[in-house]
Amino acid sequence: MTLRTDLAVIAGHVAQGSRVLDIGCGDGALMAALRDTRGVDARGLEIDARNVASAVARGLSVIQGDADIDLAGYPDASFDYAILSQTLQTARAPDLVLDQLLRIGHRAFVSFPNFAHWRVRLSLLWGGRMPVTRQLPERWYDTPNIHHVTIDDFREFLRQRGVVIERSWFLSGDKQTTSAAANLLAEHAIFLLRAA
Repeated sequence: MTLRTDLAVIAGHVAQGSRVLDIGCGDGALMAALRDTRGVDARGLEIDARNVASAVARGLSVIQGDADIDLAGYPDASFDYAILSQTLQTARAPDLVLDQLLRIGHRAFVSFPNFAHWRVRLSLLWGGRMPVTRQLPERWYDTPNIHHVTIDDFREFLRQRGVVIERSWFLSGDKQTTSAAANLLAEHAIFLLRAA
């Protein structure tokens, strides 16, 4: 099984034998990879019932739930890592979800599509229309993305809240790119965070 590029980056940086909560885990692809290659004790929270069924069929511990309301029930520091991949921009209250991630996990991975990528900007500038790209494949009326976040917005948000960025990775297509001009050149961002 080949992981989506951002998930492969995350999987490559989760410590062997860790306890992980994957929020918005989809069909459990990342959890299965972590279990099978890193001996990770992975748990998942997923809003879509079909994805929950797929993950459970893989033998994974996944429950149906909503990141906006169901994270409060998890105890403080109960996981080594809390993971939120391509879900932040779909949360109704991303600031509160991030607070919960950093409360539940000693560290948190957060990944999201960068709405300031040059193709997105060009689509708006020249076409005057909301872009449809590989990272943002839905049209404006059927997208689950309700908060359009950029890399620079997210960095500033973390700075204001005193959240520590331990590492960051930026993707252009399926390849990693440098942090230089990432807000313009990266289609996707991944951050490893911890509370100050």
